[in-house]
Amino acid sequence: MTYYPPVSPYSAGLGGKCPRCGQGPLFDGFLKLRPSCEACGLDFAKADSGDGPAVFVIFIVGFIAVGFAFIARFVWFMPMGLALLLSGGFTVAAIVALLRPLKATLIALQYANKAAEGRLEE
Repeated sequence: MTYYPPVSPYSAGLGGKCPRCGQGPLFDGFLKLRPSCEACGLDFAKADSGDGPAVFVIFIVGFIAVGFAFIARFVWFMPMGLALLLSGGFTVAAIVALLRPLKATLIALQYANKAAEGRLEE
């Protein structure tokens, strides 16, 4: 069995790398996982972040976007349409920027904490 030094789940996640070796890419597309790591062979079949990344992105980006729209409208006195357009543009850009690293980080945290399905002990 090959020894792999511990990899920070945060650096592996933010870099989109394998949570075991920190070298191979985690994604095959924008959000599609590879079947396995090219560098160490770790199987990604059981890696599932579920809706967690989307929920975190919604809360983070939504809070900032509403604050931005409020400031644009009532502090900078922008017309309503322009404030919503700028806030909407920010929202789309921030979602695209945050969704992939958050998904990879949650998968890396699952690996680091040895997350598994819940079991009832008898």
